[in-house]
Amino acid sequence: MPSTHHTKVLIIGAGPAGYTAAIYAARANLQPLMVQGMQPGGQLMITTDVENYPGFADPIQGPWLMEQMQKQAEHVGTKMVFDLITDVDFSQRPFVCKGDSGDTYTADSVVIATGAQARWLGISSEEIYRGFGVSACATCDGFFFRGKEVAVIGGGNSAVEEALYLTNHASKVTVIHRRDSFRAERIMQDRLFRNPKIEVVWDSVVEEIVGEGDGSLGNPRGVTGVRVKNVKSGEERVIPVAGVFVAIGHVPATAVFQGKVETDSEGYIVTAPDSTATNVPGVFAAGDVKDKVYRQAVTAAGMGCMAALEAERWLAHHAGEPSPAGNW
Repeated sequence: MPSTHHTKVLIIGAGPAGYTAAIYAARANLQPLMVQGMQPGGQLMITTDVENYPGFADPIQGPWLMEQMQKQAEHVGTKMVFDLITDVDFSQRPFVCKGDSGDTYTADSVVIATGAQARWLGISSEEIYRGFGVSACATCDGFFFRGKEVAVIGGGNSAVEEALYLTNHASKVTVIHRRDSFRAERIMQDRLFRNPKIEVVWDSVVEEIVGEGDGSLGNPRGVTGVRVKNVKSGEERVIPVAGVFVAIGHVPATAVFQGKVETDSEGYIVTAPDSTATNVPGVFAAGDVKDKVYRQAVTAAGMGCMAALEAERWLAHHAGEPSPAGNW
């Protein structure tokens, strides 16, 4: 039978932002409830070596880090629920959220931490080598390609930023773009064109990511190149690279919140300056669901901390008040 659960702080989403919010909220004795969604742990669950999360001298595995965060959140008192929020009503308090299970979750405050997903190419070989040479985060994984040749797919600001960053590690960066001009800001394009390590392949799409190894012991899986097709001539060729960075944008997981909180033209939740507060009092957003600039585990965790602290203060001052949705 469907049931109703009430909490002072409902955390929607289970990644670095959500788990950190849960840890801080639980330590504030707010007895948070976390609805984990379909992929607890978020993008770090498909990340292998993590070398840039503070506190670990040696590389750690993304899934292990998320497992530790979950255990810590549970240890300090967070209740975990494996469910998916499919509808929300932020027009009244307590806020009402419906789960795919049929259960209803009511809350005095809500932290949205559903994250974002990289937009992928959608080819089968990309799936095979994801985490084994295929990445969507140069800041996370560029270090592993020191002295090697890599490719960046895309033509917007993200692709140009990734390419420029990768020149700090790679011996050569090939940018593959399906059009004959970039959409990136002119100043960034100028930096890219001036960089001797970067070559641009125009009017081309990636047909296949080429690699070797089956992932078995002694036969590790790895990328050896990309097969590209010129969209004007139809000519195909293989460009030898050791790594492929897909930079064609991210998609925030905000479909269920559209029309319920303010979002921008790309679907990211808008928050007040230097805050995680949305335009609905008592509803906060943290991590990649609102961050299109940094998109790092450590910044998401920091925002999760902010959201919990802001929720605690908001509850102390406003709990029990009537609930028409308002503005900042």
